Amino acid sequence: MALVTVRVKPNSKKPRIEEAADGSLTAYLKSPPVEGRANEELIARMAERFGVPKSRVRIKSGLASKVKVVEIQ
Repeated sequence: MALVTVRVKPNSKKPRIEEAADGSLTAYLKSPPVEGRANEELIARMAERFGVPKSRVRIKSGLASKVKVVEIQ
């Protein structure tokens, strides 16, 4: 199990996940932060990046925040 801190930037034109020099991640998401759409996209992109099913990724804290802690099993 890994805990990853991710800074989320919704409504981005080019969706991607970038890693900073300190190891933190910034997720640029196409979805708006409405009705959990950005969180759903974040889970899908994190699962794709780490090569695990979406069911193994969950947002541990920061559901309504721009900085989230994501748990990857």
